[in-house]
Amino acid sequence: MDFAFTDEQLMFKEQILKFARKEIVPRVQDHDINARFDRESWDKLGEFGILGLHFPEELGGSGADVVTSVLAAEALAEAGVDGGLTLSYGAHTYLCADTIFTHGTDEQRKRYIPKLASGEWIGCMGLTEPGAGSDVAGLKTRAKKKGATWVLNGTKMFITNGSIADVAVVYARTGPETGQAGISAFVVEKGTPGFSVGRELSKMGVRTSPTSELIFDDCVIPEENLIGPEGAAFLMAMQTVEWDRSAILAPFVGAMTYVLERVTRYAQEREQFGRPIASFQAVKHKIADIKIFQEAARSLIYRIAWCKDQGRPLNHLEAAVAKLFVGDWSLKPSNDAIMVLGGYGYCHEYDLERIFRDGRLAPIGGGTSDIQKVIISRLM
Repeated sequence: MDFAFTDEQLMFKEQILKFARKEIVPRVQDHDINARFDRESWDKLGEFGILGLHFPEELGGSGADVVTSVLAAEALAEAGVDGGLTLSYGAHTYLCADTIFTHGTDEQRKRYIPKLASGEWIGCMGLTEPGAGSDVAGLKTRAKKKGATWVLNGTKMFITNGSIADVAVVYARTGPETGQAGISAFVVEKGTPGFSVGRELSKMGVRTSPTSELIFDDCVIPEENLIGPEGAAFLMAMQTVEWDRSAILAPFVGAMTYVLERVTRYAQEREQFGRPIASFQAVKHKIADIKIFQEAARSLIYRIAWCKDQGRPLNHLEAAVAKLFVGDWSLKPSNDAIMVLGGYGYCHEYDLERIFRDGRLAPIGGGTSDIQKVIISRLM
């Protein structure tokens, strides 16, 4: 396996870093404080081509490989872009748009992918429910066939982009009452009768990414909005794990590079007892720990990205290890960095407290760390 980046990939990363630092980062603090989605930055991501990076050119993308897509997501966070915007980007591109692209019909791809790739439309995925999070097979939302339509009833919870989405990929039960079989996926557009947004959720972190309920009350959609074969959507949902364990994890890793740069610079400049605090062993060890995490986490997510580029089937054990490691360890580096900066680290202007809050989602979203341990032990 060769994890070396090409010259083109490294140049592209530098372009993203410069773009993000100039066009997005200056507004991050204000939007985080006010828990406000930054539509201007979203549109700039679309103009730069990041939202549709891996889709083919004929559908508005760039045809990039998976490693390049992961590199882009990592670079945004490394530049200082907040975890809310990168979370919205990940849910939009990989959980919504890619599901349509991978499993949808040609008509569905042509209708939705160009608008999603450009950022004109925003997408979300409606999978989690009040009583079904890690237990995907336990979802209760139902879809019943009625003539040439499907009628959806149920509620989704913790939906990233839910309140701002123009289109949602919604999972509902069309077959047996329980179990993996009989779960189907549908495209539901904003404005469809019976489809509404419930309450918005105020969160500890990733505050610029809107999170809400989605409600389906006799929501009628045409039969052509079914994605893929009826009853096959559980496997579709599981295939998003490939993205969830690589491109969507990448910003947490990129944030650690940002933290490492900030804390190293501060430790070299800050003096106590007549010398830079970087000379004290306790500070050196904290900085070393951050570097160790960064290197290990990057290796894990790029291995998954590389395997996906090679067409290898996903190794769920590797994926669970990556998710668990990044999730559980993403908090310690930012916490250590806050300790090095002391009172300054606790203040909003230094960004580290925001990165700590944003990082708290990593062991929860996309499958909790406890669930990853169950998966790891079972597969072993």
